[in-house]
Amino acid sequence: MVDPTSDLGEDVTEEDAPRCDACGEPIVNEATHRVITWIEDDSVQSAHFCDEACRAEWEP
Repeated sequence: MVDPTSDLGEDVTEEDAPRCDACGEPIVNEATHRVITWIEDDSVQSAHFCDEACRAEWEP
């Protein structure tokens, strides 16, 4: 997987792209990509989303 802190560019393939935590689709469009982070059990957790709609549907 691509480093989640890096920019997603045109060279990212579906195999390397992060997956949306709501729908499971690979995220290859950086314009709508959303990420949230939080601390859990003394470690940083993150979740990736295709867009705001998937982010709104997701429940941890």
